[in-house]
Amino acid sequence: MINPIIKRKIQRVLPYGIIWFIAGMVYTLLERGLLGSSGQYQSTGNPYNFSCSLMITPIAALLMGLLMGTLETIYLNRRLNQFTLGKKILYKSLIDLFVILVFIVATTLIANSLELGVSLLDEKVISFLTAFLGNYAFISVSLYMVLIIVITQFYMEVREHIGPSVLANFLKGRYHRPIEEERIFMFLDMKSSTLIAEQLGHLRYFDLLRQYYTDLSDAVIAHEGEVYQYVGDEMVLTWNMNKGLQNNNCLECFYSMKKSLQQQSHFYQKKFGVVPGFKAGLHWGRVTTGEIGVLKKEIIFTGDVLNTTARIQSLCNGFKTDLLISGELKSKLNEEQDHPFHSLGIQQLRGREEPVQLFTVK
Repeated sequence: MINPIIKRKIQRVLPYGIIWFIAGMVYTLLERGLLGSSGQYQSTGNPYNFSCSLMITPIAALLMGLLMGTLETIYLNRRLNQFTLGKKILYKSLIDLFVILVFIVATTLIANSLELGVSLLDEKVISFLTAFLGNYAFISVSLYMVLIIVITQFYMEVREHIGPSVLANFLKGRYHRPIEEERIFMFLDMKSSTLIAEQLGHLRYFDLLRQYYTDLSDAVIAHEGEVYQYVGDEMVLTWNMNKGLQNNNCLECFYSMKKSLQQQSHFYQKKFGVVPGFKAGLHWGRVTTGEIGVLKKEIIFTGDVLNTTARIQSLCNGFKTDLLISGELKSKLNEEQDHPFHSLGIQQLRGREEPVQLFTVK
């Protein structure tokens, strides 16, 4: 089974390849429509072969897209994360354009070499390349590339902002009509957030929040969780039942997030003078899921399980524990040697008639 973090990286790279492959195919067909049965490019005199173009251009575009996606996923995303959406699109587009221009030169050399049946450095190949670079054909190709770059960057930034699973569900129309499903929820709240905000001031506190959520994200990805909402210093995570119960993902995610913050404790202490912590509540239940909104569309969950999970999390301070789990969810999890469950008895939750059995994990 593919590691969830690697799987997510692959899922971030693939759309680049798909978009560019489609763009390459469209370009090849447009070129065919303009040139017809002509055996050469009229503006440059370079040889033209539709079969060769159909084979080379889409595949070259696919490879170019995958290269760009890999570059952005591994390097550019973290480097440019501090910039605004507009600046990120601009800077990434300029970098991509430079890489693509180098790629165009290389593929032009290869294509002409194959069509002429000579080496890459043959005088004819070089002369055709020089003619191409100095012609309006090159400018038109470059403008086409710029358009595709901007479209790709915009799509990927929107995807990252609203979440890949949310965008996929919007595009597929999965929740266009509301459906019922069973899900696990975790309500996670930062400890002493009001006091920390007073100590740091609003701007530094916001910087801490941004770093805090960044440090928690790898654990969420590794345990196949989804971020449903950020509400100030509170984060709501959710899993479908299969993913949440598999390997106790919903429980192990809690400990992975704890570990991530502990590993960064020196950084937080040095930069902010405080190391953030959190408490969480876990529960599962049936929800109604669907698209809602006119001025702004969202996919939302409704159901008693959300209120109940929030109430469970609110009892953490009273029991002096960082994690509370409902008995209903505990019964579906695998007992762990490293984290044995400890019963806190049946508790009455505020605003809920039916009491809930609670457990903590030692």
